[in-house]
Amino acid sequence: MDYNADIIRDNNPMDSLEKQLICPICLEMFNKPVVILPCQHNLCRKCANDVFQAGNPYWPTRSSVSGGKFRCPTCRHEVILDRHGVYGLQRNLLVENIIDIYKQDCNSRPEKKKENHPMCEKHEEERINIYCITCEVATCSMCKVFGAHKDCEVSPLQNIFQTQKTELNGCISMLVAGNDRIQTITSQLEDSCKTIKDSSERKRESVNELFVELNRVMEEKRADLIQRISQAEEEKLSFASSLVVKYQEQLQSSSDLLQSALEMVEQTGHATFLLIIHFFSCRILEASKGSQLEKTEPGFENMDQFTLDIEHVIECLRSLDFSTCKCGKKMGGGGGGGG
Repeated sequence: MDYNADIIRDNNPMDSLEKQLICPICLEMFNKPVVILPCQHNLCRKCANDVFQAGNPYWPTRSSVSGGKFRCPTCRHEVILDRHGVYGLQRNLLVENIIDIYKQDCNSRPEKKKENHPMCEKHEEERINIYCITCEVATCSMCKVFGAHKDCEVSPLQNIFQTQKTELNGCISMLVAGNDRIQTITSQLEDSCKTIKDSSERKRESVNELFVELNRVMEEKRADLIQRISQAEEEKLSFASSLVVKYQEQLQSSSDLLQSALEMVEQTGHATFLLIIHFFSCRILEASKGSQLEKTEPGFENMDQFTLDIEHVIECLRSLDFSTCKCGKKMGGGGGGGG
């Protein structure tokens, strides 16, 4: 139990002590037995049971094998109970003894002058001492006998006081239970937010990994296609270069024959000219017909066979989307989907 240091400094410690012995549920002095919670705050056991039953309406009996829980109305600390419910909480005998001592002291002291009692507005000398049930207002006896409430149903203040205090305690219990439920839902929503963040981060990492793999495959395919183009280029260049060498050799041979033929034209000896003219004539005739060297086919220099049609691939990439999954649930209405 938390005791205020002002008790020591107060001129009348017993009056200040009385404030420390008020139950936070019924707002009255603790009624024995008094139970102490794990958070060191105290409650009447009856009030503790009312709060517990309000927060655990389906907790069957004290003999149930499962416990329950409720929150301290002072500090909101969660109290976990065993199968005995509030009857398993430890009694605070110290507080009970203090209450006994306080009551004994109050009985031994001269009776204090009572507080000013509310007086009737219509009958200024009459104290308010009854409650009009019909009009739901506190009034005096004169109002019942001669005044505005003479035809109304009335009841003693104490009866209505106890009834309405009981109703207020019930409302307090409902508020405590409602707050517990709201706090439970809030905790669940906070857990859901954390789960959403963790799940989203995992999915982002998964998408990144998939695109890294997609880029790796595309890079491998790009390198393969480039290598095939380079290989074809090398083969064609090698073939064309070999033809250039052969034609250059043919040109050199033809040039040498032409030079020899020109020298024959300058020959003045008839016998010498006639002896070799037949040989030169055959060589010149053969050379003039051209050699049977290889030639390139039309379009040999083009690389059209390496044209890529990737329109369908681009279309597939543009239409790439997450697969439909019915397991994803939403709270609330609305929401859009990807194309």
